[in-house]
Amino acid sequence: MYNSLREWLAQVEEIGQLKHITAEVDWNLEMGALTYMVGKHMGSPALLFENIKGYSRDYRVLFNMLGTGKERIALALGLPTGLTITEMIQATREKLKKRIPPEFVDPKSAPVNENLHFGDDVDVLEFPVPKMWPRDGGRYLGTADVIITRDPETGCVNLGTYRQMVQGKSEVGFYVSPGKDAKLHREAWWKMDKPCEVAAVYGVDPLLFLVGSQGFPKTISEYEFAGGIRGKAIEVVKGEVTELPIPAHAEIVIEGMAYPNNNRLEGPFGEFQGYYGRPEATTPIIDVKCVHHRHQPILTSALMADYPSCEQNFFFSIIRSAKIWDDLDALGIPGIKGVYSHPAAAGGFGVVIISMEQQYAGHAPQVLALAAQCPAAAYYTKWIIAVEEDVDPTNMDEVLWAMSTRCNPVEDIDILRNTWSTYLDPTQNPPEERPYGSKALINACREHKYLDVFSVRSRITRSMYDSLSQRWSELGLDGEPPVIRTFEKDNI
Repeated sequence: MYNSLREWLAQVEEIGQLKHITAEVDWNLEMGALTYMVGKHMGSPALLFENIKGYSRDYRVLFNMLGTGKERIALALGLPTGLTITEMIQATREKLKKRIPPEFVDPKSAPVNENLHFGDDVDVLEFPVPKMWPRDGGRYLGTADVIITRDPETGCVNLGTYRQMVQGKSEVGFYVSPGKDAKLHREAWWKMDKPCEVAAVYGVDPLLFLVGSQGFPKTISEYEFAGGIRGKAIEVVKGEVTELPIPAHAEIVIEGMAYPNNNRLEGPFGEFQGYYGRPEATTPIIDVKCVHHRHQPILTSALMADYPSCEQNFFFSIIRSAKIWDDLDALGIPGIKGVYSHPAAAGGFGVVIISMEQQYAGHAPQVLALAAQCPAAAYYTKWIIAVEEDVDPTNMDEVLWAMSTRCNPVEDIDILRNTWSTYLDPTQNPPEERPYGSKALINACREHKYLDVFSVRSRITRSMYDSLSQRWSELGLDGEPPVIRTFEKDNI
């Protein structure tokens, strides 16, 4: 696999999914708007802006890094291209089973240390930071990022993805949703009356972006999961002004301190649900002490928007689905045949569908309850739907069919209240109530106690399917025959 963003971009270029934007484009709204428009096409390319108004061509910005490009996501995870969504999810599950700790390398040879700025020389607007939406509270340096913090008690290093608004030449916002690891770390440092050390990677390779966006056990660093996916240790160097390990091949990294009671107004910001997330409110800031960057650095930016223009939708769906499936396996739940966190549902957060084989009384309700509150799905998810193994969870036509023919709403829908949510949920009002949400558990499986008498599904036989598939072109039909589920035996 690749070791850096630049190596991965070379692979993306080879498959024709990188678009160089050489015409002048303004950092103020124009880059974001163009990304939104391009992103409306499924499989849209990554956009490398190389001529940004007011900046030297030595500074570049990458938008739509992963987007809806299935092949780019496969490359990011070290998977073969051409897999189906379900195959990608299954392959990602296998990759997540391996863990390799990061490896410290010589800081003098690390590309991230090609340029270092300290003290008065720090200016985060040296980089062409975009303002993406008209009502955004400012320019957001951190969107496609990884924020690195450490638990002061266990020493475990966390990588998370959080938005960061520029507050000044050496100050950036440190917004973190309730319950997220960086917030827990920050508060733990402050309880000790100490500042929280922070490193933020703004030119990040897609693998670290993928793992940083997910919820992993609080006692294991995301660096280890990234190393397992890559098949070798992530190379890191010790920070210049913090004790934090930073990626040796990153494009841009800042280091700084978050002090208690040092806050600024932050937001709003156009978020992953397609709304401006959280009204302007006070947020802790990072006092930037050091900036690292490569020669001709690439700033990675992620547009948050409605589907499919949202950067996180598609990749988030694949890796989150794999994580939920793993959580159910870890809980010892049998019969799981597929999991899908649908990308159109507010950035992959809102809907989770589990395909399962019912094996005992109460099996489907058990799956629904555990999936709703397992670590990978507990945050924000609103709709958890169980379907049977004859329904493809990645195919919403099939899921809606199951909901319409196997779910009796008065009997098969349950509600969980006061669950883990986010200030970014526009349905929770007034805004101070937003950390608390609710979940609907929808059982779209046949009622277990009446399986023997439930109406039989109509299907063609396997032999008929095979016969007609072989004659497809002879019958004057174009393309390939559809892949459908059939009866395995002729005697039905």
